[in-house]
Amino acid sequence: MGEVKHLCLVKFKEGVAVEDVLKGMTDLVGQMDMVKSFEWGQDLLNQEMLTQGFTHVFSLTFASADDLATYMGHEKHAAFAATFMAAIEKVVVIDFPVVIAKPPPPA
Repeated sequence: MGEVKHLCLVKFKEGVAVEDVLKGMTDLVGQMDMVKSFEWGQDLLNQEMLTQGFTHVFSLTFASADDLATYMGHEKHAAFAATFMAAIEKVVVIDFPVVIAKPPPPA
């Protein structure tokens, strides 16, 4: 199957210290060797009709579905997930195998 992505679209609750959540997530994935890469970002264009209120995206890459399963079942992930879920108003999560339609140019 190859690489797998764990993608989360998030709308944080009003008044949440988003920077603290971002630091917690960065610290978590830094401790998890099965996480191949971690990226996050905040919506730039604020097109409410398209974003449906979601403001942030988190993307984690794993070498395999087994690595994703290990991450999801890890006690550190479970502990952070409780804090994360308490900070968000809504979330969409999708896990999918990576299909490269256009590879990046050579470095």
